[in-house]
Amino acid sequence: MRVGTFVLAAQFPGQGQGETLHRAVRSAEVAEEAGLDSVWLAEHHFVPYGVCPSAVTLAALLLGRTRRIRVGTAVTVLPTGHPVTIGEQAALLHLTSGGRFSLGVGRGGPWVDLEVFGSGLPAYEQGFPEALDLLLRWLREPRVSALGERFTFREVAVVPRPAEILDGGPEDASPEVVVACTSPKSVKLAAERGLPMLLGMHCGDEEKAEMVALWRREALAAGHAPDRVVTAGHVSAGVAQIADRRAEAAETLLKSMPGWLKQGLDAHVTVDGRRRSMRDPVAYTELLCGLHPVGTPRLAADRLAATSERTGITRFALLVEGSGDLAATEENVWRLGTEVLPLLT
Repeated sequence: MRVGTFVLAAQFPGQGQGETLHRAVRSAEVAEEAGLDSVWLAEHHFVPYGVCPSAVTLAALLLGRTRRIRVGTAVTVLPTGHPVTIGEQAALLHLTSGGRFSLGVGRGGPWVDLEVFGSGLPAYEQGFPEALDLLLRWLREPRVSALGERFTFREVAVVPRPAEILDGGPEDASPEVVVACTSPKSVKLAAERGLPMLLGMHCGDEEKAEMVALWRREALAAGHAPDRVVTAGHVSAGVAQIADRRAEAAETLLKSMPGWLKQGLDAHVTVDGRRRSMRDPVAYTELLCGLHPVGTPRLAADRLAATSERTGITRFALLVEGSGDLAATEENVWRLGTEVLPLLT
C-alpha cells in the first residue's frame, strides 16, 4: 500500500498566503522524512480554498528539495492551460527528477478562471478529451502536430523527450498521467486511454468501488491488457487526522475546517453566472471524518485497509493540513508515516 499526502495549500481564516504556502512546503518535506510514498499538490485560482496557482511549479520546488518521494499534481487543470506547455513542463520534471513526477489532470470547474485565461466555457464543457489526447501524444511521440477544434499547429519536435530518461524501463518512458474522475463519463474517458483515476475525498468506498469496476470494464473493452487493467494505480483522495483518541482527531477538524471551507467555497465565481450549490461546511467536515482515517493510528490503518479491500485501490492521497496549524500539521504527517504506515505493512 502506498500512502501519500494531499496538499491543498488551504488558507484558513486569519492566515496570510505566505504562511499558508510555507505550511504546504513544510508538510511535503516532513512527508519524505516520515517515510510516506508521495505528495499530491492541488491548484486553484483567485480563492483562499487553495492558494497554489500552479501545482507544476510547486512540484518543481519540492522535487528539488526532496530525494526519494514521488510528487504529483492533483490536479493540473487542462481547460485553463495549453497541453503542450503542460507536457513540456511534465517532461522536464520527469527527466530532472529521475522519474519521480506524476501528472494528475482534470477538467476543473466552470469558474471565472476560464475568462481570465481566455480559454472560455467550451474548453471546460467539450474540450477536455481533445486537450488530454494532445497531452498524451506530446508525452509519447517524438514529433507532434495538431488539427483540432481548439488546437491547430504544424508539426514540431518534442523537446525534451520524456523517453530520454536514464536507467529506466519501458514503463518509465514518460511521466505517469492520472485523471481526476467524478462521473461515469470521465471514468470511461480515462479507461479508454488506460489512465489511472484520482477519486475525490467526497466519495465513499462503495462509490469508489463502482467507479473502479466501471473503469475495468471499459478498459478491457478498449483492448487494454488484463494484467495492466488489474494493476492500474488508481489513487483515492481522503483526509487523515491522527490523535490518541478518535474524538480528539474529529474535534480538531471540526474546529478548523468549516471556517476554511466556508470562505474558500464561497469565493468561487462561475464564468457564466450560473448558481452553484456549495456543501454545508460543518456537514461536509463531519462526512469526511466518517469516511476517512480520522482517529487513532490503529483506526486509521484499519480504515485505509478496508478501503483498499473494498475498492482495490492501493494508493492514497490524504489531506493532512485540516488543523490549519503548522506544528499540528507536521505532527500529523509524522504520525501518519511513523505510526500508521507500519501497521499496513
